[in-house]
Amino acid sequence: MKTKLSSSPASGHMYTGRQLLALMIPLICEQIFTAFMGTADSMMVSNVSEAAISAVSLVDSINVLVIQAFYALASGGAIVCANYLGQKRRDRAEQAANQLLFTVLAISLVITVLCLVFRAPLLRLIFGAVDPEVMDNALAYFFFTAMSFPFIALFDSGSSIFRAQNNSRLPMIITISTNLLNIFGNAVLIWVVNLGVAGAAISTLVSRIVAAAAVLLLLRRPSGQIVIGNFFFLRPQKRLIRDILRIGIPSGVENGMFQFGKLAIQSTVSTLGTAAIAAQAMTNIIENFNGIAGMGIGIGMMTVVGQCLGAGRPDEAKYYIKKLTIAAEVVVTASCLLLFALSGPIVSLAGLEEESASLCLHMLLWITIIKPIVWTAAFVPGYGLRAAGDVKYSMILSCLSMWLCRVLLCIVLIRHFDFGPMGVWIGMFTDWTVRGIGFLRRFYSGRWLNHTVTG
Repeated sequence: MKTKLSSSPASGHMYTGRQLLALMIPLICEQIFTAFMGTADSMMVSNVSEAAISAVSLVDSINVLVIQAFYALASGGAIVCANYLGQKRRDRAEQAANQLLFTVLAISLVITVLCLVFRAPLLRLIFGAVDPEVMDNALAYFFFTAMSFPFIALFDSGSSIFRAQNNSRLPMIITISTNLLNIFGNAVLIWVVNLGVAGAAISTLVSRIVAAAAVLLLLRRPSGQIVIGNFFFLRPQKRLIRDILRIGIPSGVENGMFQFGKLAIQSTVSTLGTAAIAAQAMTNIIENFNGIAGMGIGIGMMTVVGQCLGAGRPDEAKYYIKKLTIAAEVVVTASCLLLFALSGPIVSLAGLEEESASLCLHMLLWITIIKPIVWTAAFVPGYGLRAAGDVKYSMILSCLSMWLCRVLLCIVLIRHFDFGPMGVWIGMFTDWTVRGIGFLRRFYSGRWLNHTVTG
């Protein structure tokens, strides 16, 4: 028998409006704060030298790929944990959480060792014959950031386990605290101790160690729904690890393809000249901020849908996907309008030349018009479908849409029809539209409910 849905908590919904706000608001705040701190971090490094910022930019293109893979695995584990909590099987949720930490630690250690041993040939293979000063800085930065991979993997996994328990407040507090620690460490090591790029990397390493230690210690508290034991001595459980990887690997492939697509687009934009490159870079920064709140709601949706489906309440899962997608639409529209209103002062403060500023504002105008119409459907419902285990469809749709619409169309428009940087956004708008249609068709077909999370 299907559960009858209504808007009143008294009707038996798993989440009240207050509970949803308690889950979503910290996630949105965490995403916004992390984005601000990332921008501040880059600005601090840029004060060292052009070689320093170039090195950090090059290495971060590798680091982002690795970190996205860890985040995808962590999300897979969180979905499995949320599903078991929805089933009221706390013991299995704890086992899944322990196996998640064990798995990401093992994988991250292997990746770290490979990156440390082969960092010089790897950087030369990917980036070719760059300036020797840039390569020296890149080698130093990559050494310390690669050392931090196990800690960022553990923190992402621990945060996901907290979110599976409807607790997004503690990860937010840890994220804010350690980001501030990173900024302070940058200031001391870059400007006082004069360690340059190495100082920025060491500060990042220390802040990630602190974040991982904090989240693991808090997960050992007996008052939580999921309590972590001594996972270093765990015996691997193939079934649980398989469930985690079955959800996490397709999401990791999807994220990886997204990053490769961004690199392909950046390569195309780099042929357009300084004004276009500067305009596109500033437009990217502002556009990222106006979607952050929507992404935070999507991340929280995975917990909500995972628990509903674990409890055998698919109608509630449908209800919350619709409800949270509408909420995301509201906040994304408000964010677009707010940032467009502020775009003039932001562009002025950034010191863009007149031509770059004009290009940037032109692109932002179209983003403000188009993004509220198509972006939310392209991204937010997909989180709910992944929480149901429908990860292969999401991976295939996203990868095809990315490469055929966003990347290929962008390259054709810029290289053959002289659209300039606006060609990037026409490709992007097409990608969002195709992806949104694909996710909405999948959602209303109900086929995403034919999958299972736990075997």
